[in-house]
Amino acid sequence: MSFKVTILGSASARPTPNRHPSAQVVNIHEQYYLVDAGEGVQQQLIRHGINPLKINAVFISHLHGDHVYGLFPLISTLGLYGKVTPLKVYAPAPFGEMLEAHLRLFDQQLPYSVEWVEVDTTRHALLFENRTIEVWSVPLRHRVPCSGYLFREKEPGLNVEKFKITKYGLSIAQIAAAKRGEDVTLESGEVIPNRELTYRPYAPRAFAYLSDTNYSGKAVSLCQGVDLMYHEATYAAAEQRLAKERGHATTADAAKAATRAEAGRLIIGHYSARYKQLDELLEEARAGFPESYLAIEGETFTIEKQR
Repeated sequence: MSFKVTILGSASARPTPNRHPSAQVVNIHEQYYLVDAGEGVQQQLIRHGINPLKINAVFISHLHGDHVYGLFPLISTLGLYGKVTPLKVYAPAPFGEMLEAHLRLFDQQLPYSVEWVEVDTTRHALLFENRTIEVWSVPLRHRVPCSGYLFREKEPGLNVEKFKITKYGLSIAQIAAAKRGEDVTLESGEVIPNRELTYRPYAPRAFAYLSDTNYSGKAVSLCQGVDLMYHEATYAAAEQRLAKERGHATTADAAKAATRAEAGRLIIGHYSARYKQLDELLEEARAGFPESYLAIEGETFTIEKQR
C-alpha cells in the first residue's frame, strides 16, 4: 500500500527561474490529494507524471496567491479533460467568494461540480475520511488564517497467520472471527486467544504538512510521531526576527518542530528567493534534526510500511 509525497513547488511568494510556488501531491493507496496549488501546478503535475484526473481532493492552506493561484486554471483544465465527478476543495474562507467569481466569469459550463468545504483555521478537526485514511486540520500561525494538514492512515485490519490456519485447521468462519478480533474456539473446546492468531500488517503511517507558519508548539503537539513532516523554512536561522515578523519559519524552527514532534523525517521548503543555493539551509536544518531533506521539485518521499 503506497504512501508517498511528491514535491511540485518549493518556492515562496517571489518567483524564481527554477522554483515553482507551493504544491505537493500526497499518494495514499493510489488515492491522490493535492496540497496547495501555486501557479503552474497543472504543468507540474503533467511534468512529473501525475494525471490531474487522479486528484481526489484539494487542500489549500491559506489564500495567499503562491498557494492558490494555480487552482483556477486546473479547475478549467479538468473540465477539458472530461472530468465528471465532483472535486472537493478544502480551504479557509473567503475561498467561496473566489471560487464563485471564477465559475461565474470563466467556467459557467463545467461538466463537473466544485464543492468547497470551509476549513476553520482555529480548530484541529477531522475534515475528510474514507476506509483507509483521515485528514485533519492543524492550526498554524501566519499573517492570515492558515491551516496545516495531517494525513493519517487508519489502523489496518487484522491478518491471520497462515501457519496458524494450518496448525489449528481453522475454518472460514473461524478465520473471519479472528479477523474481527475474537478469540477462536476449536472443536476440541480449546480457546485460542486472538493475539496468538493475528497480526497487524503494518503500523499506520502519517504525514504532516505545515506551511506557512511561525514555529507553533500547538501544531507540533498535534503531529506527534508522524513519519514525515513538511515544515516551511523560508529563511536561514540568522533571520529569526524577520521570519517572526512575516509569519514564517527558519531552518532552526523547522528542525525544532521535527525534533519535538519526534518525526521520522523532515522536509524543508518554501525557500525565500534570496537563496540561490540551498546547501546552507539543509546544513542548518540537519544541525538540529539530522534526518532533514530539501524539498526538490519532482522528488518523491516514500513512507515505508513497518510491522
